[in-house]
Amino acid sequence: MILKLISTFFIIIFLTAKLIASEINTNENQFNFFIGNFDFSDDKQKAVLVGFQHQNENLNRNTFIGNISPITGGFVTENSAAYIYTGFEWNVDMGKGLIFTPSFAPGLYHEGDGKDLGHILEFKSEVQLSYVTSDRTSLGISYNHVSNASLGDKNPGANSYMLNLIKNF
Repeated sequence: MILKLISTFFIIIFLTAKLIASEINTNENQFNFFIGNFDFSDDKQKAVLVGFQHQNENLNRNTFIGNISPITGGFVTENSAAYIYTGFEWNVDMGKGLIFTPSFAPGLYHEGDGKDLGHILEFKSEVQLSYVTSDRTSLGISYNHVSNASLGDKNPGANSYMLNLIKNF
């Protein structure tokens, strides 16, 4: 069941990315496909997650904290929990093909049959380290924490780690 969900998700994402890439073909859009372990630190609630994120390089801005750009994405877990978000990220070139990318994104969470995070509004803080394998592809690992910042009656939060495939179109 899980493998079928994951493979179907990635087939849909791949076909969508191919369609968009054939229309755009400017190397200004970045798609981040990821798979990982949602809430790995809670043995009762951990679950496989799959997700997708988009970043538009045209919308980047140089600020006092560095070059930032908007992101939009989401993920689903094997327990039907879902999170959609929009926020911003920094891409910091560390040299020798390494990119460090911290990000912050508020979003909407639905627990499905998964973990109750205490509120529909949740905030995702993430760090990612990726290695550029070609001018259009990078591979990375990332860690995030999703929390409601005590907006709800409870705030258990969730810690997740992912493997990332990043494609520029």
